[in-house]
Amino acid sequence: MTRYAMITGASSGLGLALAEALARRGRALILVARQRESLEAIAAELTQRFGVEVLFRACDLGEPLRLSGFLLELEEGERQIDLLVNCAAVRGYGPFLAQDWGQEQDLLELNVLALTRLCHALGNAMAVQGGGQILNVASLAAFQPGPWMASYAASKAYVLHFSEGLREELKQSGVKVSVLCPGAVRSLTRPIPRLAHSGHSLSAEEVSLYTVRALERNCAIIMPGRRNRWLRGCSRLAPRWLARRVAGMVNKAYRPSPP
Repeated sequence: MTRYAMITGASSGLGLALAEALARRGRALILVARQRESLEAIAAELTQRFGVEVLFRACDLGEPLRLSGFLLELEEGERQIDLLVNCAAVRGYGPFLAQDWGQEQDLLELNVLALTRLCHALGNAMAVQGGGQILNVASLAAFQPGPWMASYAASKAYVLHFSEGLREELKQSGVKVSVLCPGAVRSLTRPIPRLAHSGHSLSAEEVSLYTVRALERNCAIIMPGRRNRWLRGCSRLAPRWLARRVAGMVNKAYRPSPP
């Protein structure tokens, strides 16, 4: 029976790069994102280039009812998923009180609730199958408070700690859990803070290659780039008041300009 890797947020940026990296290794894929036209074109291209089966499903995972319907389809279907990559997420920048509450709620629905629900549903299926692997995408922002992107940083801190906890719980079931914590990622299709253009950031392709290799080694926390690992160490050693003040200065100075 064919086993699939399912990638959310696969229509652009890091999700797309991870899909390509896995297809290059001969993995059959299920791509999930909101944009049906983009997914259809990507699926055709990956199939042609790498000779793998690529399925796709257009779904807004941040909509609870649509997510429920999608999970029901997976449960009733016969396709076996042995790798879940939770890459779908939205960002928010600016002072919290100035944000539209609907957008803040959408961020939390997708970054936290949808990711957790997918882990619960597919984690149970993998445990029944006798094994599998889950990769949740967090961020370097998960290691310290994030003034001027408070909800986003907090959502990624949740993903980091949830993934580490889940890893310990699922060890005996044969389900492996890893969490990816990249810094700023260069991508032609996803706007990022201007800091990403300082020459220190990695491309989505570089991050995906590093990640796939780390998954093969079953690494718990995957953090591409020496500079990112150095920054993580600094945030752990610095007093909390200093960490949040520096993070606030950086986020306020480098939040992206409106498109």
